[in-house]
Amino acid sequence: MFVYEKKLQYPVRIKNCNPKLASVIISQYGGPDGELGASLRYLSQRYAMPYPELKGLLTDIGTEELGHLEMVGTLVHQLTRNLSEDQIKTAGFDTYFVDHTTGVYPQFASGYPWSASTMQVTGDVIADLTEDLAADGAMA
Repeated sequence: MFVYEKKLQYPVRIKNCNPKLASVIISQYGGPDGELGASLRYLSQRYAMPYPELKGLLTDIGTEELGHLEMVGTLVHQLTRNLSEDQIKTAGFDTYFVDHTTGVYPQFASGYPWSASTMQVTGDVIADLTEDLAADGAMA
């Protein structure tokens, strides 16, 4: 069971629009190694974990990743919430804007939509944890 605290772990207060920056940050939201995939990866892999303490740890990490997802989504939203038509065109944000306006849609920076095919859950604890390490290290 999850308990949701209705505030961000770290406040996000962006005053100026920057769709160019948002179009890159969106990959951390729904990209191949982004927070959406990370949270679902950990929360799915916990079922194959034979040790209750480690199953709990995977659950904790998965819920922490959901908190990260919320912060990154807030960043993208604040960077795009009051765009002018000129800003949308100049930043190359128009193709995103056509489908999602200022909604936060999980996608790669390249525009490819998030897919569960970018994450792995094998049931092999060692393989899954190795994949977790590779995905988390990809953003460093």
